[in-house]
Amino acid sequence: MFERFTQDARDVVTGAIEHSRRTRADEVTDEHMLLALLDQTGTRASFAFAALGVGDRRESLEGALAQARRRGGLSQADAAALAEIGIDVEEIVARVEEAHGTGAMKAGGAGGPGGGDRRPKRWWSGHLPFTPAAKATLTESLRISRGRGTRHIGGEHILLALTARPGVVAEVLADHGVTYTAVERAMFGAAGGSGGDLAQAG
Repeated sequence: MFERFTQDARDVVTGAIEHSRRTRADEVTDEHMLLALLDQTGTRASFAFAALGVGDRRESLEGALAQARRRGGLSQADAAALAEIGIDVEEIVARVEEAHGTGAMKAGGAGGPGGGDRRPKRWWSGHLPFTPAAKATLTESLRISRGRGTRHIGGEHILLALTARPGVVAEVLADHGVTYTAVERAMFGAAGGSGGDLAQAG
């Protein structure tokens, strides 16, 4: 599939790997791909971010992602669902951090479970795997590209895939006004067509 990627899409993948390494994570995630997209300039995705005002709110967006990591990767929707059955996620996080230190529930990364000397060999050997969710996002970007009648996968298709697939990244993006429809309208001038259908299917 990688041979179908445009240069900016390849830059998203390599940038995501770099973000993963910089944060000493064990795997490359959707969040790393989003951060790589936010780093870009002069691309369709960067134009969409600018049109939707994300450039001025990157700190807020990254803060929301950090809060989700602090909750062990649970989205706000997950936390709300647990609250309905009497489980207070924030209270659990506070207790775990009181016993084990700030950020103890973070998945991977320095200071979290799997940090320190127990880090898998793949981290220091330079081979970082993509999480199943990140792989699914790349697969979804191919579906979206095909649905729009294009042969190549661009960074814009990766961004659309991130908004289409349920999870923390899509939730945080939506909270900042970056939905599938808004991104599609900013990049292509209109929403709908098979790309919109794929968003519902993804």
